[in-house]
Amino acid sequence: MELLRDLQITWFFLWGLLWAVYFMLDGFVLGSGMLSSFLAKTEGEKRAVVEAVGPVWNGNEVWLLTAGGATFAAFPTTYALMFSYLYTPLLLLLLSLIIRGVSLEFRGKIDSPAWKRVCDAGIFLGSLLPALLLGVAFGNIFAGLPMDAAGYHGSLITLLNPYGLLTGVLFIALFVLHGALYIAVKTGGSLEDSARNLAGKAWTVLLVVAVIFLGSTAVATKLYQNYLAAPVFFIVPALAVLSLVLVRVFLAQGRMFGSFAASCSVIVLVAFTGIIGLFPNLIPSSMDPLYSLTIYNSSSSTLTLAIMTAVAVIFVPIVLLYKIWVYRVFSQKIMPDESRGRVY
Repeated sequence: MELLRDLQITWFFLWGLLWAVYFMLDGFVLGSGMLSSFLAKTEGEKRAVVEAVGPVWNGNEVWLLTAGGATFAAFPTTYALMFSYLYTPLLLLLLSLIIRGVSLEFRGKIDSPAWKRVCDAGIFLGSLLPALLLGVAFGNIFAGLPMDAAGYHGSLITLLNPYGLLTGVLFIALFVLHGALYIAVKTGGSLEDSARNLAGKAWTVLLVVAVIFLGSTAVATKLYQNYLAAPVFFIVPALAVLSLVLVRVFLAQGRMFGSFAASCSVIVLVAFTGIIGLFPNLIPSSMDPLYSLTIYNSSSSTLTLAIMTAVAVIFVPIVLLYKIWVYRVFSQKIMPDESRGRVY
């Protein structure tokens, strides 16, 4: 019994880590996609943005699949009810990710201005909607879903509540800043300068949204209860604030890679701030805590969790090494050049 409890806690941490890594990696792709139609003015600049994310976007999606797969294997009851209760927003999320992927891969296949405009719109919408939907989904999970013994009593409209939408705006602000910094790191010329200037403005917007979000969280959720019970956990949001400050400091110094690395840290720490507040809940009930889905009442067996742990220990380092290799291969800066004919 003690082993089962340890494994449940371990997989709750790994579940949170998978989501945090996904937000960190796909966050800059989503942010770049949202900015591509506005930050990039010429065809060369638009192609440079697409080329900057083209070789890595699909690899980043693996972490979303892994997070979903880990939920299915480690906490099957939560997986089943989450995909039932949140079916419509998750379906919209899937469709928007498909649109983004198709637009990124096929933008350069047809040499037609009209086709490229369609793909640019697909990249924008396929980046904005996932950021918003993920934020709305997690905002509602933080606040708790209206569920009891009879099931779920909400709808897509009830999910679009003020706190859910605020969390969606927070995700958009996080990813826009993250994407602007990535573009500044990966590209050169006027596009880099534009991305750097926009990152400064995006940082200010994010700071305002984050302050409003933290205040609203105290009213709309019970996330702070774990922090008040064990104040040592406040070190996580404190480090998130410090990382956000470092983003601005490095940006002012022109150290774009340092600023981007600090932005990565912000996203991971913000994700874990929410995860720590949720523990041990996976989906809390806003109607009665008795009906909350927790790591204890929705997990797989001891054997299943033990096998998953062994598999994770073996294969996760391999995936990480592969990701490091990919980013090293595609680490060079991309200069906007109208004369180049690239795949993207």
